[in-house]
Amino acid sequence: MGMGIDAMKKWVLVAGVAIAALAGTVAARTAMFKPDAVGDGSGITMAPPPAFDTAAAAQHLSQAVQIQTVSHQDPAENQIGEWDRLHVWLASTYPKANAAMQRELLGKTLLYTWPGSDPAAQPIIVMAHQDVVPVTPGTEKDWKHQPFAGEIAEGAVWGRGSVDDKGSLVALFEALEALAGQGFKPKRTIILVSGHDEEAGGSGAEAAAKVLASRKVKALFTIDEGGLIATDTPMINGPAAMIGIAEKGYATLRVTALATGGHSSAPPAPNEIGTINLAKAILAINAKQFPLELRGPAEGMVAVLAAKAGGVNKMAVANRWLFGGMVTGKMAASPAAAAMLHTTIAPTMLTGSPKENVLPQTATALINYRIAPWNSSQDVLDRARAATKGLPVQIGWTERKPGEPSPVSSTSSPGWNLIAATALADQPGLVVSPYLVVAGTDSKHMSGVSDDVYRFQAISLASTDIKMIHGTNEHMTRANLDSLIRFYARLIATAAG
Repeated sequence: MGMGIDAMKKWVLVAGVAIAALAGTVAARTAMFKPDAVGDGSGITMAPPPAFDTAAAAQHLSQAVQIQTVSHQDPAENQIGEWDRLHVWLASTYPKANAAMQRELLGKTLLYTWPGSDPAAQPIIVMAHQDVVPVTPGTEKDWKHQPFAGEIAEGAVWGRGSVDDKGSLVALFEALEALAGQGFKPKRTIILVSGHDEEAGGSGAEAAAKVLASRKVKALFTIDEGGLIATDTPMINGPAAMIGIAEKGYATLRVTALATGGHSSAPPAPNEIGTINLAKAILAINAKQFPLELRGPAEGMVAVLAAKAGGVNKMAVANRWLFGGMVTGKMAASPAAAAMLHTTIAPTMLTGSPKENVLPQTATALINYRIAPWNSSQDVLDRARAATKGLPVQIGWTERKPGEPSPVSSTSSPGWNLIAATALADQPGLVVSPYLVVAGTDSKHMSGVSDDVYRFQAISLASTDIKMIHGTNEHMTRANLDSLIRFYARLIATAAG
């Protein structure tokens, strides 16, 4: 029998009440929604920036780009003399900063100290690395201006490292030179760490951190590259200062399949061919992806942006108990956003037979992982071994030991507020958001010698511009260089003054 008229009316009434209650709950949660504590630096009196010459700074960055401190995977390929050239150039180009600071050389890594007048005040650590990545062979013709010519054209300095990270290195020294030139006397000690091999593992910064730890240094904060001012930030479709409060870990698995090998004219059964077993292992590992989770720095970022965006975005994020799948799914559609939601798996290198007609006795694959803050290298290993259980392969780390994810820094600490206030000094009303750096920086080594570690360059780039970093046509506009110098000068003067 069908539902009676009275029963149907009652069901419709109950459903209507439930829908109204649901809508009321969603509306109330949306209205009350606000991100967890994210400081904006209000109450901090900013020091005025010292006078500096942006045109001269552009010339200096041009000169720095021409010094080819290229880090290769094989250190034997590095032109070590180029690092010596850079050190001599820094000393001669920035005499006042060098006179104010004490310089130590740890291999090719630079450790500068500008002593503060108050020994009880926590120091600050500023960072920028010296080395750059190689230019991919064969792509030189695709550059509008040759990658190591340091040409100044179209309102920018062009060349490898102009953004990553000689732009920051030059901007820091320009700021310090200007401060020293106007007679600045810091109360807090200023420590500058410039690693020589960030692009090849960061052993120099690690050595510097050990020296600082031996001296019982505990900085108020460390700031390095990582985040930036994104001009077309999702949800708000406008600018936001994305300050990295953590970075993902780094690890590479070696998967090895052993076989008897032999001549390709008489191959054995497929399950006895090393390359086939290796392919099965890669597919099995890749199929067992880490789940997408909106948590940690990414959760804080989404909350800030949604609160600013309002409307449907705010409603969805405020009511993740109902719309969480939709929020995560939308982020997962973008590889860059998805990378902030889980530990990523990227098969990158394969080796096998030395000749096309020889079955390999050993076939190997390298799989690179970027580990989310809530996972560990042990999680990676366990998951890969579970995925390949029963397959005739061996799994272990490469010679480079895994790097665990960094600790997550505060978004309400004195260090955060100083950085936020400095970012807002030039752009009042700018959205300031936490951010998870999915690549790696030298600053990860400073967590033991700093209360908090932040990753931010005060340069404005659209999402389409990001590909030039480590890619083709890398360039630093004069406007961004000016912003970067002003930011560092103000931050140092305010934090250490």
